[in-house]
Amino acid sequence: MTGKDSPKKVALFAFQGEPMCFIHVLLNALDLNSRGAEACIVIEGAATGLVPMMSDPKNLLHGPYRKAKEAGLIHGVCRVCSMKTNVLEAVRQEGLPLADEMSGHAGMAPYIEAGYTIITF
Repeated sequence: MTGKDSPKKVALFAFQGEPMCFIHVLLNALDLNSRGAEACIVIEGAATGLVPMMSDPKNLLHGPYRKAKEAGLIHGVCRVCSMKTNVLEAVRQEGLPLADEMSGHAGMAPYIEAGYTIITF
């Protein structure tokens, strides 16, 4: 990262279930990570429904998803939203961590308390 005010810790919270939006979450997390930032992804809301799609090697999201997953950038997938979008089993099969510290949902407070800049998609 360049500039003394550039964020060093960034949490990307993805809510939208639109693949063309989510690819930017993946690409930005990978880019931030490559530039030395501590980047992470939290998958929330309708975006949880993308997990089965991303695990398919034929899907556009698969390559960036695999890179982000292998780099440990995916910090959590909302448990309640995974249940609501009927992908909880797919999330478990992918070995993604479930986030449920806020009444079953992923919370932003732990990231804010840890000094992360929160960006929502």
